[in-house]
Amino acid sequence: MKIGDIETKRDIFLVLEAGVNHENSMNTAVKMIEEAAKAGADAIKFQSFKAEKLASVYSPGFWDFNMEPIRTQYEFFKKYDKFNEKEYLALADCAKENGIIFMSTPFDEESADYLERLMPIYKIASSDITNIPFIRYIARKGKPVFLSTGASNINEISHAVNVLKEEGVVDITLLHCILNYPTLYENANLNMISDLKMKFPEYRIGYSDHTIADKAMIVLVTAAIIGAQVIEKHYTLDKSVKGNDHLHALDPSDIRVFLENIEIAKKAIGKREKTPLKSEDDAIIFARRSIVANITIQKGMIIKEDMITFKRPGTGISPADLENVLGKKAKVDIGIDKILSWEEIE
Repeated sequence: MKIGDIETKRDIFLVLEAGVNHENSMNTAVKMIEEAAKAGADAIKFQSFKAEKLASVYSPGFWDFNMEPIRTQYEFFKKYDKFNEKEYLALADCAKENGIIFMSTPFDEESADYLERLMPIYKIASSDITNIPFIRYIARKGKPVFLSTGASNINEISHAVNVLKEEGVVDITLLHCILNYPTLYENANLNMISDLKMKFPEYRIGYSDHTIADKAMIVLVTAAIIGAQVIEKHYTLDKSVKGNDHLHALDPSDIRVFLENIEIAKKAIGKREKTPLKSEDDAIIFARRSIVANITIQKGMIIKEDMITFKRPGTGISPADLENVLGKKAKVDIGIDKILSWEEIE
């Protein structure tokens, strides 16, 4: 798969959403990059914002306060807006050194500008899908765009896509997303991936996940099987850290499980057309049944149904040809339990 100028390592492009799980620590952010690269992820993504530009001081939180006690969006973003261009430049260099793609979601024009030289793909958050002026601003950067579609309808998605197209963006990935933190399994609605594939066949479809990671990564593997070519998932070094974005994140061991299981699933999916495989040749011969003498059938006897039975292997006359055997005459003596052949009857 190719995204812009990027030749991906596999059919699934895995973006780890570090977001603000670095907790304002550059050491943690660097460690997250290093561990993500070791685990085999394709990209690691942060978030670039300033609270004053993103949320009113009166903007209420809409998350589970048992998991994240901060009550307003402004307070939350203010807590985590300590990184600036200098820090993101250093993180982009670190990602390059570790062989993983650097990304960061911009939430304002200033962030979009300084990130332009640092990353090959722009990500537009679900919350900005109706922020048409901002979508247009990012589109004019001329890079591939990942557009999350959480809490949006088809008309809103189409409007955003049309703006990207008008500004010349040709490489667009639409990410199915549910804007709940965390998302209950029953709300994940992975079948919406198929709906997006049907309604936007010319674009790459992916999935941005906020469910709590299950041990076998079933949700993510299922999304990939349904057709998600890009998987985005929150990422942390320690899921026990307090805070909502740690709760529903992957850790490095989860990443390895997902990548291993998706390879197994891809192998198991195989081809669509139902036809016997070469590997089944022996089974066709030895596991199927043949018509077998149930008694000693003497030469000249007319073969009747009570004289025969059906047993393995399938090297003789198939039970499917029973009607062509009944009423035939034995040309030779056929011993009990012997497999009938066409040469022995007439």
